[in-house]
Formats: sequence, structure tokens, C-alpha cells
Amino acid sequence: MAINDTAKDQSDREIESLAEFDQVVAAGSLIGFRIQSVDLTERTFALLSTDTSEAVFLGCAMQPEATAKVRASGALVFPPVPHLPFNPYRGALYSAGELFHGLAEGYEQTPDARAYAWFERTKADGDVFASMLRSIHDDAVSDALDEHLAGARVVGLMGGHALERGSLEYAGAAELGRTLARSGLTVATGGGPGAMEAANLGAYTAPLADTALDEALELLAKAPSFAPSVGHWASAAFEVRNRWPSGGTSIGIPTWFYGHEPPNVFASHIAKYFANATREDGLLARSNAGVVFLPGAAGTVQEIFDNTTPNYYESRGEPTPMVLVNRHHWTLKLPAWPLLQALANGRPMARRIALVDTIEEVPEALAGLTTA
Repeated sequence: MAINDTAKDQSDREIESLAEFDQVVAAGSLIGFRIQSVDLTERTFALLSTDTSEAVFLGCAMQPEATAKVRASGALVFPPVPHLPFNPYRGALYSAGELFHGLAEGYEQTPDARAYAWFERTKADGDVFASMLRSIHDDAVSDALDEHLAGARVVGLMGGHALERGSLEYAGAAELGRTLARSGLTVATGGGPGAMEAANLGAYTAPLADTALDEALELLAKAPSFAPSVGHWASAAFEVRNRWPSGGTSIGIPTWFYGHEPPNVFASHIAKYFANATREDGLLARSNAGVVFLPGAAGTVQEIFDNTTPNYYESRGEPTPMVLVNRHHWTLKLPAWPLLQALANGRPMARRIALVDTIEEVPEALAGLTTA
């Protein structure tokens, strides 16, 4: 994913860690920098002695005298918001360990569950402040996601959340994720359970011996679904991660809008959103190497046509590959393929869509569409 010079310049002016802050201060000026969610309570002298005009401080803890000085110099200060179960100004993507911290005391105690509870409590109350916090958070996550994926070739894997561990279909989705990751692609999913988890699991096992995936599937089968116990389901996954701690990387992009579906723990980097529309569009837009659609229900159908629209109008440039898996599912059970074909007829996207019967056919189909 290429970024233009302007975007590079803006990114170079972002400070997201104390080490970056110290490096910039040593150079003599914070003019125009954006300092994002860095604890500066121990950097009062640096703030008092450095030019901070036109700087923006997003959620940075500071001593009162430092806050007064930087404001007086013309900087904008957005202070930390107390008593939130999430950081709206965060400068990095989530990890599974962060979202599931405290799982041993029960899933309800984790940051993931507490953020969902806050969202449920505030989403319908009309409070403009809560709405603003959700928007700031999601924008910060998008910024972190773009920084992480810069230059990557990303393939999206979409599929239903109801696919259970222990099933042949789950194992197939995991094998596909492993194959695509081993080919050098960055696997990105909706970050939830079912087919999404399977694909992230496959990417996680990509650098490991082939037997690791088989053994992992066997361990996970003892907790087939996140219902009735998210804790039991997540603990089984952490058991796999603890047994093979050096797994590969992938992206999960879940949402608290579907908070009853927990994020899976096999994505190494998690971009979790409050706004599902932002999450859906962002996942598809960043899948620059194409999108694979495994059998699913309404959510997967929506994703097919969310991806079809910019390919149809070429609003993001040249159409990207789309591969639908399982002919019976997509022509008879949920006949999305005939409509997709009809829309593509006579347009450039026609050479970028494919329908295959099996998961084993996906890598070759995807490669063929990429070079078409």
C-alpha cells in the first residue's frame, strides 16, 4: 500500500511513544507535532523548555504546569478522559492480550467486554460527547491500521461467524489462511469467531511445522463455539498460543457493534471499531490483493456487494480480485454469484471475479485474477 509524500510528511510528525518524544525534543522543537497518547508526566522539564507552538497533544497525561505552558504557547491539548474502558486517542492497534486482559476473572472483566458494555450504555442516549469519543477512537484505530499495513499486500478472507471449531469447513478455512500467509500475503479478516478465526489461525501457524495446525485444531475442538461461554472459547485459543508462542502475523478487524461476537485471539494485530460501517468499508478497502468470500449468511452477502460497488464504479482505481467459494452456496442457497456476474458483464471487473467449488482452488484462482 503506497502512501503519498504528503501522507508521509504527516506520519513523520506523529509521536506515539516516549522514545520518539525524547528523540524529537533532543532535536530542539515540537512545533507542529502530534503527540498521541504518550504519558508525559515525567517530561515536565522538556515541555517547559521546548517550543510546542502549533503542536497537538492527544490524550497525553502531563503535570499541571506543563499543561498550562503548552496551552499558553499555542498548542492544542485534548486531555485524557478518565473512567473509560478504552483509550480514544490510542496510537497502536490492539493485541489479543490487551483485549482479553483479566480473562481468568471472567470475560465480563476484560477490557473487551467492558468497552462493549460502555458502548451499549451510551450508543442510544444521544450524548454528543460519547459519540465524539467513539469517533475519535475509530479514527485513531484507522490511522494505526494504515501505518501498520503500509506497503503490505493484503488479502481479505470473509465468512460466517457460526462456523464451529472441529468442523471440516473450519479446518479448510484455516488451511487457506496458512497457504495465503505462506505465499507472502497479509491475511485480514473481520476478526471474529468462525471462519474469521480459522483464517487468522491458519496465518498464525504459517511459520510453524505443518503438524502444528493439525494439533491446534484438535485442541480447539474441545470448545467448538463462543456460546455459551466466551471465556472457555477464548481460553482454549490462548492454550494454543501458549503452546506455539512464535506464530505468524495477520490482521483482525472486529467491531463492538456486534459485541456478542468476541474477537478471536489469533490475529496478531486487532483493529477494533465501534462503528461497523467504518470497519466494513475499511477492511474491504485495505484488501488490495483481493477478497475471498467463504460461505456465510447476511453479513457475508453484504460484504460481497460492499466490495462490488467500488469495483463496479472503479472508485478505488482498478478493480481488485473477488473469489467466491462453494458453487452450491453462492448459486443456489444464497444466489449472490448470478447477480455479481450480471453486474460485472461488460465491465473491467468481469475479469477480476471467480467462483470456485473448493478452498483448494482459491490460491490459483486468486493468482489468475491478479494477473488478468
